[in-house]
Amino acid sequence: MTEKDILITQTLDTYQWTNTFLNSIPFEKWDITPGILETNVTWQAGHLIMSNYYHSIMVVAGHQMDVLKMVPLKEYNAFFTDGSPMVCVGKTKPEELLEYLKIVQEKSIHILENLSPDDLDHALEPTPIPHPIAKIKREALDWNIKHTMYHCGQIGLLKRVIHERYDFGLRKE
Repeated sequence: MTEKDILITQTLDTYQWTNTFLNSIPFEKWDITPGILETNVTWQAGHLIMSNYYHSIMVVAGHQMDVLKMVPLKEYNAFFTDGSPMVCVGKTKPEELLEYLKIVQEKSIHILENLSPDDLDHALEPTPIPHPIAKIKREALDWNIKHTMYHCGQIGLLKRVIHERYDFGLRKE
């Protein structure tokens, strides 16, 4: 398995786990913000739209006009990048966030699949805000995996607090 194959597999696994947790939480509970966690599912999903776009699309391949036409990234920046989780409450619909996240994830995988092994060592695309972790594309793609799983864990904790513990299929009836 090549390094690129590993990045693709890990990215797909990360997205699958995130989507599994998000889809297991009823939409009517997405805006609940438990004091102990100070976040909500709406903010987590929106933040992943923004961060997956930034870490695995924008700095790797530049802005993608097809995504920009479908996903309101400019509007979402205020809610999910700079804003606190309370700012986004009631401002979006969970089903739209899931659809937009899917669009960003699919574009992310498409870009990754079309990189050459040498591309992984190339400098990031220039952006107004420098990447906080990465200098080359490999590092940005690796950080996208880690950052997404970090938020996946937060979503798992949110699920447990606002709805129920996730059943991994290990419970015996």
